[in-house]
Amino acid sequence: MQFTLDATSKNARACTIKTAHSTIKTPVFMPVGTLGSVKALDMEDVLELLGAEIILANTYHMYLRPGDTTVAKMGKLHGFTTYPKSFLTDSGGFQAFSLSDISKASQNGIEFRSHIDGSKHFFTPKKVIDIQHNLGSDIMMILDDLVALPATQERIALSIERTTAWAKESIDYFRAKQKEGIGLEQNIFAIIQGGTDKAFRTKSATELCALDFDGFAIGGLSVGELNQEMYNTVEHTVQYMPQDKP
Repeated sequence: MQFTLDATSKNARACTIKTAHSTIKTPVFMPVGTLGSVKALDMEDVLELLGAEIILANTYHMYLRPGDTTVAKMGKLHGFTTYPKSFLTDSGGFQAFSLSDISKASQNGIEFRSHIDGSKHFFTPKKVIDIQHNLGSDIMMILDDLVALPATQERIALSIERTTAWAKESIDYFRAKQKEGIGLEQNIFAIIQGGTDKAFRTKSATELCALDFDGFAIGGLSVGELNQEMYNTVEHTVQYMPQDKP
């Protein structure tokens, strides 16, 4: 990945991200393609009408159906969908959060039951990366521990502890796989947590941004808090994030 900071306005940034498949100018609208396709649009619509340089595919859903190994056999996401530009794949952590009645987070990962057939599955930091290697996304997100807001201080502290521990496991595993020749054109992003508490956000951002990730995301927002709380949290968090990475 090549990253260029083109312009700034206070904490806001205009950037260029170049992956193996496209050049992305930020800020950018990234359509959601849950199963690799954007609902109600064919690939010509996505490319010609939307002009999308990157779309999001969902790790949880593609793992369950059609299966990440099936996608890998069909040429990974780019071959499976015929979309030639960049993909970002999430970690599945948000789906575990949104399906909290059939999922449970623990120290080692997230156990959940399929919303399709009720079968039991377990996502660990390493398994999520293995799935995303099969999907072949340009940007992969690591497994994080997401909590609904409002939440207790104890639960948010546990979320940060888990997210940092999983981040360390994820980056070590990802870099080891690259040394084996796997995922050389892929990039890995960590996800900052901490609710709307500034001290927690500072702690999470500082811990994660000290690690060797290609980029970073601000997670755990738009999950029940007021809009202004979300804006304030983002504004506070970005000052602890690196200027030389997306």
